[in-house]
This record gives sequence, structure tokens and C-alpha cells, in this order.
Amino acid sequence: MLKGRLGLETARIPHADRHGLLWLSRGELCVVDGCLHFLRGRNSLTPLMDQIPHQAVSTILLGPGSSVTHDALRLLARHGTLLAAVGEDGVRSYTALPLLPDRSDVARRQAELWSNPRRRISVARQMYALRLGEVLPHRDLDTLRGIEGSRVKNFYRLMAEKHGISWKGRNYDRAHPDATDLPNQAINHAATAVQAAAAIAVQSLAALPPLGFIHENSGQSFVLDIADLFRDTVTLQIAFTAARRAQQVGDTIDKLVRREATAVFRKQQLIGAMIDRIKQVLRMDEASHGAGDDRDA
Repeated sequence: MLKGRLGLETARIPHADRHGLLWLSRGELCVVDGCLHFLRGRNSLTPLMDQIPHQAVSTILLGPGSSVTHDALRLLARHGTLLAAVGEDGVRSYTALPLLPDRSDVARRQAELWSNPRRRISVARQMYALRLGEVLPHRDLDTLRGIEGSRVKNFYRLMAEKHGISWKGRNYDRAHPDATDLPNQAINHAATAVQAAAAIAVQSLAALPPLGFIHENSGQSFVLDIADLFRDTVTLQIAFTAARRAQQVGDTIDKLVRREATAVFRKQQLIGAMIDRIKQVLRMDEASHGAGDDRDA
């Protein structure tokens, strides 16, 4: 959308003044009398209808069992509210429409840091420091990756011992993900869930998924960067807890991981924590926002 086109940009409530995420599931997002509503139990004798304050939220996360009408999409686009289709409690991120926030400060800051080699490695070192608990003196990215990889191997072993799981090392064949042992399968499923949460956080801030500071080749490199910041405290905790439960119950490891991920996401308010972490690693408090420039143009 062009700056100030038809006055639509200035008519919107700035995202900085909105609430964050609104979770909806098992209903229809529709428009009634010009206002956004969420209708639950349409086929019931007593359906429930809630009016949604779409102008006051940044992102609506639409969960399983939901649908959305054309009028609802039009209304969301008109007010610049992001809509994303997600799994239960954000354990999957399926798609997000390109109805991005009205401010580009996060994306511009990310591009600024990423495009400067010195500042890019500085952000990467900060990310490793957040994970490893110390600032490493090395500035070569391959060296940092090697140090991190060595420590992660040790952490895998310690987590397996803590949860009473037999551990034979990390083994993952992308072509045959179910061919590995149970703990490795659990890690794969948990990583997918945490990456979904990271994708939601990145989408909510209108950050740039391809511009990663540690990961480089994926179109979701920055999403993978953010997910990795929570590997030790969230991903592996979910994985090994589920692997231990798999020894006691008959459910599939995928179902157990999703169930555990849902509980952990809720308890730790993971997506909100990821949003805060993105702002931290991009040093948004140091950036010159200039948020009013676009709206005043």
C-alpha cells in the first residue's frame, strides 16, 4: 500500500498502541453489521457470537476447527491486522496472510544489522551468549558454531540422564525422520513445534524471515535463529519429557510432544517471550524508530 493512500494509513490505530495476539479456535470469523465477529457453535441451538476488537489487536491467530469469510479478510486488510493460521496453542504455523503491521522499524533494523558484516557477527555472538551464558571471544562464525555444537552434544547427554533416557547421540535423517530412535524423533517433533512458535513471533513483528544471523540458507533463517535461542530451555525439555512418557503410555511420540509443547507454551508464554527476545537481539531500544515518518507522509 502506498504511503497515505486514500488516508487509510493514518486512519489505523498504530500497532505500537495495540494489544498483541488474540487466539481464536473452533468457530467462524465473519462480519456482522460491519463489525468483526467470531461465531462458535453455528449448528447449535444456542450459538455464541463474540465481537472482535480487530482495530485494537496486532495479530489474530486462528486455530483448528476455524474458518474465515471473505468479508472478514477484507476488514482485516482494511485495518492492517495480521491473520495467521496456526495449530493448537501455536505448536504449528501453517500460513500468514501478508497483512503486516503499519511500522517497518523492526524489519529496517534487522536489515541494517544483517547487511553490515561487523554488526551481523556481533548479533550472532550475542545470540550465542544468550544460549551459552557467556560472551565468546571468537568472531568467526564457523568457530562459534563448532563451540556451540560441542556444548549441545554434552547438553543432550545431561538431559537424557536427567530424564532416565538411553541416549546414543543425535541422529537425524531428513529423508526418513521416523527411522531414528524415540528420543531423536521427539527432538524432531519438538523442534518443529518451537519453530512454529518462532514463526508466529517473527510474523507478528513483521521481521524478515530470510535474514538470519546464524542460519543462512533457509528462507526461514531468522525463524530458526530465534527457535535455537530456546532449544536448551524449551525444545529439549519438551522432547525428553515426552520421550520418558512414551515409555509409560501407549500414545505416539508425535501426540505426546504436541501435548507437552502445549503445556510448556502456555506456562512459559513462549510466543510473548520470543517477541521480547527478537527485540533484544535486534537492540530495538537503541534503534531510532522514526515510527511517525511513514504515517505523517
